Amino acid sequence: MITLGIDPSLTGFGWCVHNASVSGKGRVLAKGTLKTPASRIFYWRYMYLREAVAKLLDRYAEVEAVGVESPPFGEGYSEGLFGLFLYVNEAILCHRKNVVYFDPLRLKLLAKMDPAVRQGTMDKGDMVDAARQDTGIPKWNHNEADAYIIARSAARFWELHAGVIAPDELTPAEEQVFRSVHVFSRGPKAGITDKRGILFKEGDRFYQFSALTPEDLTIEINISPSKGE
Repeated sequence: MITLGIDPSLTGFGWCVHNASVSGKGRVLAKGTLKTPASRIFYWRYMYLREAVAKLLDRYAEVEAVGVESPPFGEGYSEGLFGLFLYVNEAILCHRKNVVYFDPLRLKLLAKMDPAVRQGTMDKGDMVDAARQDTGIPKWNHNEADAYIIARSAARFWELHAGVIAPDELTPAEEQVFRSVHVFSRGPKAGITDKRGILFKEGDRFYQFSALTPEDLTIEINISPSKGE
């Protein structure tokens, strides 16, 4: 499976095209970082990056699905990040590519692969090291490294969703992020099953845009002015 990983940012927008069917350096088909000047009005910056995503999907038409880092809510400038997130997803929707979202904490967990072996935090340097070790490519910046982990994880998610890989082939981190289930043993929720994994959250953490028809994307607007009294 070929996937596009996206790490949205107005100042360092990382992207990576990943081929899950090969290993080593060959799995990275292309990568890069997009930047927009702070001197431009923010609407322009959003539109520029939306069009850049569209051009990436046009250039790499073999991309089957997309992974995107979703914004961390409750942190500084979350409204701006969410605005960019929406513009990026407009391009993905219009190209009808399936998409899965990883928040920053889950992305760092996925980079570890096995939290029992790789303990502690994952800072920018750690994410770069993870991408370097997995691909054998020595030169990465942290934006592209994040995009690589996103693309790799998106491929694994969609392969699991399609039944290409079985649950017992997942890494411990993938099992936790994709398929985790918690059964409450105490309190008023005792006995209730909480399906926390992304696999159970279609329409929230992943969308199958490829299943949409042209009619699904048709917008009909009827504007009727109100009648004055």
